[in-house]
Amino acid sequence: MSSVTDLYDPLDAQVLRDPYPVLAELRRTTPVFWHEGMGSWALTRHADCVRVLRDHALFARDPRRTGGTVPEPSLSVQTLDPPQQSRVRSLFMTALRAQDLGAVEERARRLVAGQLDVLAAGGQFDVVAELAVPLSVAVVADLLGVEPPPYAEFAEVSDAIMRSMDGGLDPSLVEPGRIARQRLSELVNGWFAASSRPGLLDDVRRAAGPDADPLARLYVKNTARVMFQGGYSTMAAAVGNAVAVLLDRPEALEQMRDAALLATGVDELVRFDGPVQGTTRVAVRACRIGGVDVAAGQKVVALFAAANRDPDAFPGADRLVLERTPNPHLGYGWGPHSCIGTTVAQAGLRALVTALASCTARLVAASEGVRRRTATMRAYQTLPARLHR
Repeated sequence: MSSVTDLYDPLDAQVLRDPYPVLAELRRTTPVFWHEGMGSWALTRHADCVRVLRDHALFARDPRRTGGTVPEPSLSVQTLDPPQQSRVRSLFMTALRAQDLGAVEERARRLVAGQLDVLAAGGQFDVVAELAVPLSVAVVADLLGVEPPPYAEFAEVSDAIMRSMDGGLDPSLVEPGRIARQRLSELVNGWFAASSRPGLLDDVRRAAGPDADPLARLYVKNTARVMFQGGYSTMAAAVGNAVAVLLDRPEALEQMRDAALLATGVDELVRFDGPVQGTTRVAVRACRIGGVDVAAGQKVVALFAAANRDPDAFPGADRLVLERTPNPHLGYGWGPHSCIGTTVAQAGLRALVTALASCTARLVAASEGVRRRTATMRAYQTLPARLHR
C-alpha cells in the first residue's frame, strides 16, 4: 500500500493552523489514501464520506460487528448501529423535539450579552475560557435540565475525553480519557438518581420507565453522558472557530444582523471551519471506494474537514458564503450517527452571533490564537481578544 502519512500529519503544527491546503491537494491527487498513523483508509471527497456514513449495513460503527469489543461505559447511541440503535435514538429525538429551544436560545443570548458587558469593561480576555466554555456548558445543561457543573472543572474532564479520541495516534491519551469518562459517568448517575428540573433528561428518564431492562437503561444513561460531553465539546470548539472566522471577517458579523443570513450563516461557519474533523467506520465486508479496494475489517475515516471544502459539493468551497443553501456539510455528521443535538448547537451559535452583533463594543483580535494539539476535534486552546467601545 502506498502511504501519504508524511504528507498529512493531523498533529503537525502547520496542519493544525490550516489543514485545508494539504487536504485539497490530497482530494485532487489521492482522494482515498492509506494513512499509516491512523491505520485506516482516509476519504477526502464529500460523496465518498456521505456514502460511508449512510451505509451502516456495510460500514460499522459498532466494533462488535467486526469481532471487536466495546467497554460497557461506551455503549451508547453513538456506538450502536441500527436497528439496535434506533429505539434509544428515537427516545432522545422525541424528547428533544419536546423542548422549548427558543427559550434555550434566548437564555443563551442573555448569558453571552451579560458576559460581553463584563468583558468590555476589562482588557484582553480569552474567547475560549470566557465565552466558549460558559456558553457551551450552560446551553447543554439548560437543555438537559440539570445544574451546570463548575466551568473550569468540567472543561478539564471534557478535554481529557476529547484528547483520548486521538488514542490511535497517541496511546498515552487513552487512560486519562477512561478516568475522565468515569468521572463524568458519576455525575450523570447523580442526575438520574436525583429529581431534576423539567428538561430533556427528565423526559428521557420517564419515557424509558422503571420497567426498562437494565441494558436499555445503560444505553440511555451512557447516551445522556455522551450528549452532555459531546454537545459541550463540539459547541465549545465550534464557538472558538466561529469567533476566529468573524475576527478575520468583521463584515460577516455585521451582515448576520439580518435574520435570514443569521439562519444560514451559522451553518456556513460550521462548514467553513468546523469542529469535528472526521469519524471512523469499519468495513463489514470487502468493498470498493473511489477506485480503492477496502478489505473486510479495515477502518475507513471520513475526513469531514476535507469533505466540507469539496468544490464538487460546495461551489466556492474556500469562501465563506453566508447565504449558502442548500448546505449539506458534515459538521454535525450524517446519517444514523449524526449529532442528536444539531438543532441545539445551531441555537447556541445563533445566540452567540446575535449577542456579538448587538454588542455596542467591537470584538477585535488581541493576538494570534493557539490551536489545541488534537486531530479529531479542531479547536482553540486560547483565542485572545478585546472589546473596544
